[in-house]
Amino acid sequence: MNDIETIDELYKRKFDEEAFHWIPNPIRHEIGHFNVIRLEPLVDGKAKPVPYKRRDYYKVMLVIGHSQVHYADKVVAVKKQALTFSNPHIPYKWEHLDTVREGYYCIFNRHFFSQFGNLSQYDVFQPNGTHVFELTDEQVSQLHPIFERMFTEIRSDYIHKYDVLRNLVFEVLHFAMKMQPTSTFTKQAIKASERIAALFLELLERQFPLDDTHQQVAFRSPSDFASQLNVHVNHLNRAVRVTTQKTTSQLIGERILQESKMLLKQSTWPVSDIAYALGFTEVTHFNNFFKKHMQVSPMKFKNS
Repeated sequence: MNDIETIDELYKRKFDEEAFHWIPNPIRHEIGHFNVIRLEPLVDGKAKPVPYKRRDYYKVMLVIGHSQVHYADKVVAVKKQALTFSNPHIPYKWEHLDTVREGYYCIFNRHFFSQFGNLSQYDVFQPNGTHVFELTDEQVSQLHPIFERMFTEIRSDYIHKYDVLRNLVFEVLHFAMKMQPTSTFTKQAIKASERIAALFLELLERQFPLDDTHQQVAFRSPSDFASQLNVHVNHLNRAVRVTTQKTTSQLIGERILQESKMLLKQSTWPVSDIAYALGFTEVTHFNNFFKKHMQVSPMKFKNS
């Protein structure tokens, strides 16, 4: 699998050396990093595909034009225009199919929102959430001014401009969240069962992504998670069922399956190493698990 792309590597890929010197670098160790960049229309052919890999930064993009987003187990088509959300946990590849496109994207690292909110609680940044939102012309006209305000703020001398920029990111985020039906995943965690389920999901997701064959999933069973959360396993199972309408084991299995498909398709690891990293004591156990859910063996899936 390709290495994780850093913000600096993004800049070097997108801009030549001369242009690279103007890239803002605002006190990274204190407030993190934020930037907003305009997508210029293409006039001389198709864009070079964005390579498939993970990034160490978040990206929120308004893109105009026909595109495809490649994930480990699916391809999402943008028919005309879309608002998209990317995060460090999910590898992807962009393919712009139109000869002319435009839009904006803002990038920021996790430090930029440190102590200003937990981005992972929002569906658009969760592994099983919605990351691409097809837009109407009216919705695009509503989002344009928000991104333009980002340009205005980042160029200003206002001492609290980064607070304003965080608010603008949240404005875009909630714009997208309102486009989908309300779910218990995106509600404010008020009840004890919702809090327990949120902590379980956070602990589950914290084990991924697996980038090294020496890594291994530590928590595989509901009792493992219950022990870590200091609750009875029956209490955990009830909280997860009420909040997500799925069993604890089902959510664990779905996340293990998602990671296994990504590793089989995008890494060069042998199946035995993938099985070990995912917490299977025997390769045959992993083969049986994968075939039960996908109706094909891991090796056939990898080579398909």
